[in-house]
This record gives sequence, structure tokens and C-alpha cells, in this order.
Amino acid sequence: MILGSLLAFLSVFAIWTERQALNTDDWVDTSGRLLHDEEIRGALSDYLVDQLYENVDVRKELEEILPGDTKDLAGPAAGGLRQVAGQGAEKVLETSTAQDLWEEANRTTHEQLLAVLENKKEAVETDEGNVKLNLGSLLTNLAEQVGIGEDLAEKLPSDAAQIEILKSDELKTAQDIAVAIKGLALLLSLLTFVVFGAAIYLARSERWVTVLLSGIGLIAAGFAVVVVRHIAGGIVTDQLVKEESVKPAAEAAWSIGTSLMTSIATTVIVVGILFLIAGWLASPTSGARTARRYLAPVLRLHSAYVYTALAILVCFYFLSGPTHGLRAFLTTLIVAGMAAFGIHELRRMTEEEFPDATYDDVFGGTKDKVVTAVKDANITEKVGEQASKLRLPEMRRPEGDAGADEAPTKAMPVSDEDARIERLERLGSLRDKGILTDEEFAAEKARLLGGDSSGTS
Repeated sequence: MILGSLLAFLSVFAIWTERQALNTDDWVDTSGRLLHDEEIRGALSDYLVDQLYENVDVRKELEEILPGDTKDLAGPAAGGLRQVAGQGAEKVLETSTAQDLWEEANRTTHEQLLAVLENKKEAVETDEGNVKLNLGSLLTNLAEQVGIGEDLAEKLPSDAAQIEILKSDELKTAQDIAVAIKGLALLLSLLTFVVFGAAIYLARSERWVTVLLSGIGLIAAGFAVVVVRHIAGGIVTDQLVKEESVKPAAEAAWSIGTSLMTSIATTVIVVGILFLIAGWLASPTSGARTARRYLAPVLRLHSAYVYTALAILVCFYFLSGPTHGLRAFLTTLIVAGMAAFGIHELRRMTEEEFPDATYDDVFGGTKDKVVTAVKDANITEKVGEQASKLRLPEMRRPEGDAGADEAPTKAMPVSDEDARIERLERLGSLRDKGILTDEEFAAEKARLLGGDSSGTS
């Protein structure tokens, strides 16, 4: 159980690294969400404006443009233009054009990164293994949008607004890590369920306890990943970012970049909850025994439908859910196989405990309780009481009326025949609703008719 929980914990990080760092589509999707964050967009806009003024002498360019004595205004104009650029840069980054340029830059860089990590020298040319995120096109677009002009934007050097992702002296280490991660993501995922499956198989006497502990181990591993993500976020942010003004953007980048990790951990927790339910169903507790009693007719009479429903769920997951190669395919098959084995064991238990269980046996007790409650409530007498309440009240003449000395007129009483018919109709309605059985209806009818007959005679 300890080994399986540890493997589940490590597999989450391996899967996250494989999908987030080594899958271009996943990274591009994440990078798009990064640009939609206000803190990150603000930090990126400041960076682009700084790059613009570091690589182009805006004051000199303005001096060339301004006529005569107004050239002295080039300095203040450059400062004012920088404020305008800073204010407008974030709005520029909100445009679809800028977002497309951002995603394209990230896609190109990630493809280069994978080519370097996989040692595909023919696929990409890098400077001695260096990989950089080139935001030059985004910087040019910013220069044009804030009104600096195309001529000035064209003077930007080719290496402007480039963020180094991988250095040449880190290449060998990065390549080794990439190879290890690809293998670990698959290996750890499979080993997690193999270890738990072996433990469940070996625990023959108290197998339900092992299933329960497996669920607890998976849930603990998932929550541990969430805790470690939170703690590591603070450490990584403090180590990489020294300026307090940039830390909110770095924290947002960590939160978005590791959101996939939380999603994977949540999946592990959900699987753990399913293990808990399975372990409880197989336990000797009174609640679990009652649940097995209700499931017994379904598992015994319609087991083929149960297995078919499981197969449909698995197919639906493959068709609609995200797939990530061989690892996701194999782990899904293993989980489905464990679910099928659990259904088989549950069916075997119900056959031993309730070999002849039918729907009438299971749900008949509930029906009997309803009938008994109806009898205890003396429904026929209450029907008569309700009928008597419907009789009209006595009619009294107002004081001073000429006929006040006459006896008050009373409503016509309901005849015995009408009361009997009303009671019979009420009994028939209860029988039609299933509250009374045919035998009970016949007995009540005979009692009602027999009592009336004897009273008349």
C-alpha cells in the first residue's frame, strides 16, 4: 500500500511534466491562458516596452523627425511616448493579432525545444544548442500599434525581445531528463495500478480492507500533490524572481502552468473514491450488506447488461475524453479491467449471500410496510370520517325572522348506500395504486358488505 501510494504520487509529476513540457499542443494551450491573465499581460507589456527602448534610440529618431527648434523637445517627447507605449501595450496584447503572434512564437519555440531535446539536428538550427522564445514579431506589432511607425520598428535588431529557454551547457542534462520523463510517465502509471492490483489479489481473506486502503492511498497521493504544488510555487517564485513588482505575474504563471498537475491529481482522487466505494460494498457492515441485497437481482439476472454498461463507459471515455498516447490507453484499460474484476467479485458475493434473490424479495418488504401502515391507519374509517365532514352545516334563520319559531332545517343526511359506495370506490382506488393487494381488497370489501348486510337485517 505504501509503495503503491508513493508510485501514484510520483506518477502525477511524471505525467504532468510529459504533457506540459514535452507536448506542444498542451504547452501552446497553456501559453494562451497565460496571456489572458492580467498580471502576466501587464508584466509582458512592461518587458516589451523596455525592450523597445533598449534596442532603439527613440530620442534620436524623434530628433530627426522634428523640425527646427522643436528638436529640443525630442527628450520629453520620448519620455511621454514611453508612457503612452506602456499604457497602450497591455491593450495591444488583448487583441487577437497579438495573441496569435504570442501563440505562434510559443509553438515555434516549443518545437525547437523538442527538436533539440530529441537531438534532431536536421530539424532546427540553434546557436550551439541554445533555444530562445522570440517575441520580435510581437515587439514589432507593438511598435506599430502605439504609433512609433514602421520605419522605427524595422530598426529593431533581430535578437530583440528574445527570452532564453535552454542554454547550450544545459543541453545534455535536458536531453537525459526528457528521455527519463517519457519512460517514467508510462512506467510509474502502470506500476501504480499493478502494485495495487497485486496487493488486492494477494489479500484473499480481507480483500475488501485492501481495496479500501488502496482508495485511501490514492486519495492521499492526490492531496499530497496539491500540497506540494502550493509549497513549491512559493519556493520557485522566490528563487526565480527578485523584483517584488514581478512576483504577482510569476505566481500567476506558476498557477496556470501547474493547473494541469491539479487536474491529474484530481483524477487520482476520483479513482481513489471509486476504490473506497468498492471496498465498502465488499465489507461486512450492515449498510454494505443491505446494498448488496438490493444489487443481487441485477447482478444475477442482468450481469451481461452491467458489463456492457462498463464497456460503453470506457468507449465513451476514449471517444470524448482527451487521449495522450500509449500511457493513457494502457492505464484506462487497467482501470477498466480492475472494475470488471470488482463487478465479478461483487456478483460472486451476492450469489453466496442471496442465491435466490428476486425483485419481489428485495422490494416486497417495502411494499408490505406500506400496506401495514395503511391498515394501522384504519383507512376505511378515516374515509367515512372524511365523508361525514362533507355534510352541509345546519341552516339557521336570522333573529327577528317571521319563521324564527319554526325548528331549524337540517341538511339531508348521507344515506348508508351512498356511504358504502363511496367506501368501495376508495378501496378500489387504493387497490389500483398498489397500496392494497387483490386479497386485501376482497377481504375489506367482504367485511364492508357483510357488516352492512347484518346491520340491515
